[in-house]
Amino acid sequence: MTTFAEMGVDADIVEALASKGIVDAFPIQEQTIPLGLPGQDIIGQAKTGTGKTFGFGIPVVQRLGLDPEPGVKALIVVPTRELAVQVYEDMDMLTSNRSTSVVAIYGGKAYEGQIDQLRAGAQIVVGTPGRLIDLNNQRLLDLSHATEVVLDEADKMLDLGFLPDIEKIFSKVAPVRHTMLYSATMPGPIVALARRFMSNPIHIRATDPDEGLTQANIKHLVYRAHSLDKDEVIARILQAEGRGKTVVFTRTKRAAQKLVDELNDRGFNAGAVHGDMSQEARERSMAAFKAGKKDVLIATDVAARGIDVDDVTHVINHTIPDDEKTYLHRAGRTGRAGKTGIAVTFVDWDDLHKWALINRALEFGQPEPVETYSSSPHLYEDLDIPAGTKGRIGKAPKTETIRTPRAARPERAADAAAEGTDEGGTRRRRRRRSGSASVGSTFAEGQAPADGATSDAASGEASSAEDREGAGTHDGSGREHHDGKPAPARRRRRRRGGSGGTAAAAPTA
Repeated sequence: MTTFAEMGVDADIVEALASKGIVDAFPIQEQTIPLGLPGQDIIGQAKTGTGKTFGFGIPVVQRLGLDPEPGVKALIVVPTRELAVQVYEDMDMLTSNRSTSVVAIYGGKAYEGQIDQLRAGAQIVVGTPGRLIDLNNQRLLDLSHATEVVLDEADKMLDLGFLPDIEKIFSKVAPVRHTMLYSATMPGPIVALARRFMSNPIHIRATDPDEGLTQANIKHLVYRAHSLDKDEVIARILQAEGRGKTVVFTRTKRAAQKLVDELNDRGFNAGAVHGDMSQEARERSMAAFKAGKKDVLIATDVAARGIDVDDVTHVINHTIPDDEKTYLHRAGRTGRAGKTGIAVTFVDWDDLHKWALINRALEFGQPEPVETYSSSPHLYEDLDIPAGTKGRIGKAPKTETIRTPRAARPERAADAAAEGTDEGGTRRRRRRRSGSASVGSTFAEGQAPADGATSDAASGEASSAEDREGAGTHDGSGREHHDGKPAPARRRRRRRGGSGGTAAAAPTA
């Protein structure tokens, strides 16, 4: 392998790379950096995870000089927010020993911080097409002096419908410029775009013709699985020997969130990145995954590009991708920087036709995926899962009911009233005319007591009525009544009120 110093890279950039343990160049870097440094337009094509970022980043930083003037001099356009953050971090590392300033411009974040960095004189802008055009239309981003232009993951921009925006951006930059275009695949519209906006570009393919269409250091496993058993299979794969960080791709945002909740409930430490999350939450989740706080990341295709974590050992396709290009980018999250990895794909019965197309395009030679369940012996053998492994490593914490000791309940409502509690009777609020009145004494023969003395007398009558034979149960004045209130007296009162009885008023002479 060739070192960066041997290719003519400035000493401060070599030192910055060495501080991260990067000394030798990858094939795409060996071929593109010597051409990019003098200003040759380049079309770089290489598999994902082979170091394309430094292939264009080093020439851009070195061509701007040690101390460039304030103002946007270099523009790097990327298709997704996650990739913008990733490229920004790499460019910021390359410029760590220079006065060059880098800013990331992408949606989902507040304008103010990005605008302040632009006004402070940032020279390198890494951004997504939408926010770049937005700030340019507001005259907050001047691209007229950008002489270094890079399109990264150009095929993804084509898939997302960004080509009109790219053409608009090219109309804003300097007419005489150094342009580099990088992509894993080269569809026809991208080639046409390169011919239109680039000057005599050199097309570099950093691939080994004997390697095949997929990376040789990735082991590809394809299983035909039932949708109701996938969570259990994934949980067992996550307990395989030697498993490091793992990325699980789903087709929909809802499926991603559902799988995150399921895996967390099973005891795994999982996070998510999908379109229903705010940009801040997505960045926090990605940062936790990179830092190792979470070792499982469930993502939609929004993160199929931009996840550049060297120690991802497993990629699991919860649902099969739509085409072979998406499959390559998903699988490319593992086996990065020359390391090995495992890519597991689940194929539903309804998606066998999609797998047939991917199998034919990538020449896998597996037209019929193996029918697999969570208990299948070959699953344990292929992925080195310990025998007897189940799909749960811990139980979700359960809320325990704390029983507080309760005081002995009074047997009768009147006793509860005497003790000053409402236990033993209903919890209805009762109106009391006097603090000394007891339950059952509010009404005496249908009349309310006028004052405390009358209330005491009525209370005495009620207590003496208990001693009469047959009294105290259904006559409303006994202590055994269920709510302590003289029900018959209340009924008589309502009857007199409804029929206008003799108790209502005395006849006049």
